[in-house]
Amino acid sequence: MKTKWAILSDIHGNLEAFRAVIQNLSGERVERIAFLGDVVGYGADPNECLSLLKSLTGLIVAGNHDYGAVGLTDVSYFNPMAKEAILWTGEKLTEESRAFLRGLPLWHEVEGITFVHATPNESGEWNYIFNPREARESFRAMSGEVVFIGHSHYPLIFAEKEGRIISVLEEEEIILQEGMRYIINVGSVGQPRDRNLRAAYGLYDEGSKKYLLKRVPYDVPTAQKKILKAGLPPFLAQRLALGV
Repeated sequence: MKTKWAILSDIHGNLEAFRAVIQNLSGERVERIAFLGDVVGYGADPNECLSLLKSLTGLIVAGNHDYGAVGLTDVSYFNPMAKEAILWTGEKLTEESRAFLRGLPLWHEVEGITFVHATPNESGEWNYIFNPREARESFRAMSGEVVFIGHSHYPLIFAEKEGRIISVLEEEEIILQEGMRYIINVGSVGQPRDRNLRAAYGLYDEGSKKYLLKRVPYDVPTAQKKILKAGLPPFLAQRLALGV
């Protein structure tokens, strides 16, 4: 069976962005939804986002903020604003939310596709893939032809053939080629950092091998007001309007 996927990542408690993406998805003929981690952290609506996510899909992997909010990963390396936000999040989570986050796996593999938050060889170190050198290490760990990731909040595609990284793409639409392997970062729903403030997510059609990056406008001012009202660091609100 060839599935049409919607792949989302890094909602980060931004309910306005998440709702806008769901509304946008209603116009797509998506059969399954995968979520690549970090439903919480930074934003003001962690429980609401998690509840909505659970109603959409069961294919959910953990991100570093998800584990950090429930004490399953060290947050001492978080920058001060991220650490303040994750400690706030941990205090706001319901027991049901905490139990759910504790039970999340690090990765899923479905029909030869790997879904993971940070890297294909994820072991809880939460490394980033920004360049060919970092991508090469991850390609060595891959078992299939395509891995979908998030974590950096920056949409990016790495393509590899016979051990060589042959392209690093920022295109919004590509056709995956036979004989090549791909690491695809779908960007962030709730806190994009590629200087594009619109929410990002990916669509992948296994039949046509087409991948499409979608961008969706959302109510940024409301998300900002919630962050400020919660007493979270003001820059976490400001950055939403900048896409950084």
